Amino acid sequence: MAPTSFVPQYQIRGFTLLGLGDMAEMLDYLYQGDRLKTGTLVAINAEKVLIAESNPEIHQLIDAAEYKYPDGISIVRSIRKKYPHARVSRIAGADLWEGLMERAGREGTPVFLVGGKPAILAQTEDKLRRQWNVNIVGSQDGYFAPADREALFSRIVASGATIVTVAMGSPRQEVLMRDCKAVYPQALYMGVGGTYDVFTGQVKRAPKIWQKMGLEWLYRLISQPSRLRRQLKLLKYLNYHLRGEL
Repeated sequence: MAPTSFVPQYQIRGFTLLGLGDMAEMLDYLYQGDRLKTGTLVAINAEKVLIAESNPEIHQLIDAAEYKYPDGISIVRSIRKKYPHARVSRIAGADLWEGLMERAGREGTPVFLVGGKPAILAQTEDKLRRQWNVNIVGSQDGYFAPADREALFSRIVASGATIVTVAMGSPRQEVLMRDCKAVYPQALYMGVGGTYDVFTGQVKRAPKIWQKMGLEWLYRLISQPSRLRRQLKLLKYLNYHLRGEL
């Protein structure tokens, strides 16, 4: 596929999202030619939109990210409702991270991993090297003191990484990426939440058929009934969608 030179952008609740047809287009967009883009990737779903609306700092963090993409099926449906001719698909953050790691392995792109429990991080590194020959130039688990942040940034700078993925959950990962990017803007940063846990098999994702039907949220709710309160909060976003307040 030829590099994607133009990508439509769509406004949802004040955020500007990339409108790509599928993950392959997203990867080609990030890897245009032989030069990987720099900046920050942030997955957008309904829950993140609502959190941002109630927290100005998080809103500013997300708004400042260069590459916001629709991770949630609700966001995709809202784009399609607001822009009937949009050709946009859901790009799950876990899938995009794996696709990016596979491409990084092929291209020899240096990668720095941050976040996760020490054992999970070690398993992630090992699997990435075995599966895709990823060039991992450094790592740091998520259990470090605030006083150690500057030393971590110095390690990332010294590593020469051009991809930095951060699995610390929101908004900690967005704050860390913002502060590290201020010191070292030469990388592509991606917040990945619990992706390392999924990648190493510690957490099971919904079967593919559930994902294709846009019901991954329901599978997670059935698997984790404790998520019910979080899901009920999304009724506010459903109201936005139904009323066309997008």
